[in-house]
Amino acid sequence: MSDGDAATAFAPGHVTGFFSVSRGDAPARTGSRGAGVTLADGVTTRVMPSDETTVRLNGRELDVESARRVLDALDVTATVDAETDLPLGAGFGVSGAMALGTALAANAAFEHARHGHSENDLIRAAHVAEVEAGSGLGDVVAQARGGIPIRVEPGAPPHGELDGVPATSRIEYLSFGGLSTSDVIGGDTDALSAAGERALAELRDRPTLPAFFRLSREFSREAGLLDGEVAEAVEAVTESGGEAAMAMLGRTVFALGTGLSDAGYDPEVSSVHPAGATLR
Repeated sequence: MSDGDAATAFAPGHVTGFFSVSRGDAPARTGSRGAGVTLADGVTTRVMPSDETTVRLNGRELDVESARRVLDALDVTATVDAETDLPLGAGFGVSGAMALGTALAANAAFEHARHGHSENDLIRAAHVAEVEAGSGLGDVVAQARGGIPIRVEPGAPPHGELDGVPATSRIEYLSFGGLSTSDVIGGDTDALSAAGERALAELRDRPTLPAFFRLSREFSREAGLLDGEVAEAVEAVTESGGEAAMAMLGRTVFALGTGLSDAGYDPEVSSVHPAGATLR
């Protein structure tokens, strides 16, 4: 199908501090509970109706399964061009941002040929695409909300439930490489999920940014994921009096305020994104 106009959407990056895995009886009910931070750095996705589907990221053609699955769910074909400054596979939710941006932009690009979908419909399509692709469990719903989302109940609308930490801040980050999301969430996650549930319960009792960072550090240690350069950087920030944690899932450190700078690193600088994904 090739009628319609190009449309563009933006979705913030999302860094998860801790989480637990919840497998439901359907992809829309499957997801994660936990908390993270959405970033002003994100993904801008442009969708142009075309006779065949092509997906490009930063000018390079890539098989981003989540974006393709969204187009299939909406029963359209299109050229998807996404741009981001965030590192790939390093815990910033780029795949989820592409899925959500593709859903929002495709709905707008094809609105003259379709009856259209509600925001919850589009969030659900993107979340399901992420779950089925094995590339994420909670990024999409967090990116749709913005701020510092707490995922109270797993899954896409209307099943999931979100809350948030009412705060904002400068956020610094430094990436040392990636981790395979599918390897971590596809295996035995019982111990990891138990640690995530403990962290979630405590954050809901004390929903502040310092508590979020402390609980995220404890989670990464309990889950056996914090080591090497990431552990050294997190320790350096905390010894300098700052707050830092490891991004789930990536070999990335993110810090509150000027934490990484104060510890002697040269990080990228962003901020909490105040709102969720939107059309541009």
